[in-house]
Amino acid sequence: MPPARVVIIGGGPGGYEAALVARRLGADVTVVERVGLGGAAVLTDVVPSKTLIATAEWMTIADRAPDLGIRLEPRDGVRPGPRARGEAGHTETESERHYVDMAAVNARVLALASAQSADIRGRLEREGVRIVIGEGRLDGPQRVIAREPTGAEHVLDADVVLVATGATPRTLPDAQPDGERILTWTEVYALTELPERLIVIGSGVTGAEFAGAYVALGSDVVLVSSRDRVLPGEDADAAQVLEDVFRSRGMTVLSRARAQSARRTADGVEVTLADGRTVQGSHVLVAVGSVPSTEGIGLREAGVRLGPGGHVQVDKVSRTSVRGVYAAGDCTGVLPLASVAAMQGRIAMSHALGDAVSPLALRGVAANIFTAPEIATVGYSEAALVAQASHYVTSTLPLARNPRAKMLGVRDGFVKLFAHPVSGTVLGGVVVAPRASELVFPITLAVSHGLTVDAVASAFTVYPSLSGSIAEVARVLHRSAED
Repeated sequence: MPPARVVIIGGGPGGYEAALVARRLGADVTVVERVGLGGAAVLTDVVPSKTLIATAEWMTIADRAPDLGIRLEPRDGVRPGPRARGEAGHTETESERHYVDMAAVNARVLALASAQSADIRGRLEREGVRIVIGEGRLDGPQRVIAREPTGAEHVLDADVVLVATGATPRTLPDAQPDGERILTWTEVYALTELPERLIVIGSGVTGAEFAGAYVALGSDVVLVSSRDRVLPGEDADAAQVLEDVFRSRGMTVLSRARAQSARRTADGVEVTLADGRTVQGSHVLVAVGSVPSTEGIGLREAGVRLGPGGHVQVDKVSRTSVRGVYAAGDCTGVLPLASVAAMQGRIAMSHALGDAVSPLALRGVAANIFTAPEIATVGYSEAALVAQASHYVTSTLPLARNPRAKMLGVRDGFVKLFAHPVSGTVLGGVVVAPRASELVFPITLAVSHGLTVDAVASAFTVYPSLSGSIAEVARVLHRSAED
């Protein structure tokens, strides 16, 4: 019996993880990718943005140096290179020796993204996956047409098709990006100088991450939020901590301010708000969400059902409305995380090729916002528990009480747990801290495996450590036999 033929449109996390699973299950696999292996996640989105943020984090750490007793040797003269941490051309002070070479920063960002893409391609090739760089579209449910940039076309017959085409930045009708002054998050890496005054439109995850990064790098940042606070979809206490930190670092946060338009001026940009106010800056970053990349690739013609926003509708094992056609990642609108896209792709191939499979379960998905401090969440949020009238108990421990945090000069953040009031089962948690993405893992294990707060509290933690706060919060939630 010949091996199953699998064609995957899109080489991002959902696509390349699916390809690896399909090859291990003996399928003949072809990946059609428009930009490069790793897709937008590696080349223009997750990897570049988190590399930029990691650079900004070093600036944030350097700002804490005087609080730790570190004195920098002063130097004479005016700071070289782009403006950083003050007005353009000002003289360095003792605590301001560091500055940002934006051209070098972005060159490193793009080099790392390219290297990661090459690593993924090399791994797929070693596994025997055929790779076609070009545009892919369905020609019915069991055929894909792959068109290379040269115009050459490949007709790929398939027993299984996986659509993993991702999403692209959403724009505003009157704020169209030009790649120079009005930018999406995929275009900021072409900058060779630090924006003097950056206006960020959108206070969701992407907007907050870039606003925090650029204020740390030294830009004057204005964050335009249409809601009453930043990160409106996140834990309210966590969002408040971050907004307070933003303001303390000199960021201007305009709440309940909806951007109407953005236009070029002689030497910068002007953003007009819905109430008629205007904001001037050197650059504007439009971060108002994304749209699925599902148009023009033959989905409707093949009978694949799309939702009102253009997302591919899938079930818990990534099946679409057409037999043999699956979908994974941001094009499905399930949850815009690379980890979820990868899991969807793996589940799709296991199901399609007859391997044992468990349906997608989102309760154990950990998510992280890469600001300073980071915000990590897993399990039920407090808003969800309240909305469904669930009984729960909660406890919060400020990070400022943690001995390790004191040693590091960390003041902002907390650990919060939600638990069932009778069984003590951990329902969810929030960590606001440096490296919260690493600290949330014990809570993820607890949520995923139904552990109780007593089980978490009884595990040893290193002293001193930030993770010690997780066990301490769990101890607070202990219920005695008499309770």
